[in-house]
Amino acid sequence: MGLCFTALMPTLAPAAPAAPVQIKDDRGVTVELQSPPRRIVSLLPSLTETVCELGDCDKLVGVDRYSNYPARTQTLPKLGGLDDTSIELLVSLKPDVVLLGVSARVIDRLESLGVKVIALEPRSMTDVQRVLGKVGQVLGKPEEARRLWNRIDGHIAQSAATLPPAARGLTVYYEVDAGPYGAGSNSFIGEILSRLGARNILPPELGPFPKLNPEFIVRADPQVIMVGQRNATGLPQRPGWSVIRAVRQQKICVWVPAESDVLVRPGPRMAEAAALMARCLREASAGPVTWPSVPFSAPPGGMR
Repeated sequence: MGLCFTALMPTLAPAAPAAPVQIKDDRGVTVELQSPPRRIVSLLPSLTETVCELGDCDKLVGVDRYSNYPARTQTLPKLGGLDDTSIELLVSLKPDVVLLGVSARVIDRLESLGVKVIALEPRSMTDVQRVLGKVGQVLGKPEEARRLWNRIDGHIAQSAATLPPAARGLTVYYEVDAGPYGAGSNSFIGEILSRLGARNILPPELGPFPKLNPEFIVRADPQVIMVGQRNATGLPQRPGWSVIRAVRQQKICVWVPAESDVLVRPGPRMAEAAALMARCLREASAGPVTWPSVPFSAPPGGMR
């Protein structure tokens, strides 16, 4: 008796569509996405780097002017900064979602145009872990985001373990901008320093990135100063700063622009940031620190 082979084949059900995902952003606003986005705009370098590190760099269709890593982001349309985003160009890119900081001025305008917006603001390491998780949700890659955080956390611990006893317990002033603005103890930079055994001169009650009275820094008398090359010029000659131990003993670590980008972005490269800070502490514990010999050359930047 002949059998119909086709009749014996199991019937394959069509793949179920991806379930909608609801994400509560750092404004407390819940945004619903019907499926993982295929076209993404990122207006914050740390978010750009997170999307790429989670394997979806090819879904980025536009970024802010400061997003420059990885290299493939440099060829994408540049949409401006926090205060001067080109809304017309952004909308023309037809993004499924826009990732940006809470302080971005374009949020209300974009939402009025029907653009999905998710605002995220990483300031502390806990924030970074949460933001990685949120971006993982957006991309449909929550497990990859969890593994990424574990990798970052593990590498920071490894950097701390490499430091000799002499490099631990040093008092540090980390200047993020010449205001002067410093990295407080409860910022992600301050928390990395703490993990490395350093003592931040800025107490947590001042906030993550406070503007400081220069006299406060002089009185605190840090043993080590960390500063970007843009703001380092003339630092030893600031009024009253010649008495600071870090200045007298030439223990000022100056970051070249590419290093500054790593250090001020609360995202996937925080492990590299920890390694740079550990290098500084190691060198400062051994003697004077050599300044970069390459002249400063970089476009305007800052905390991003």
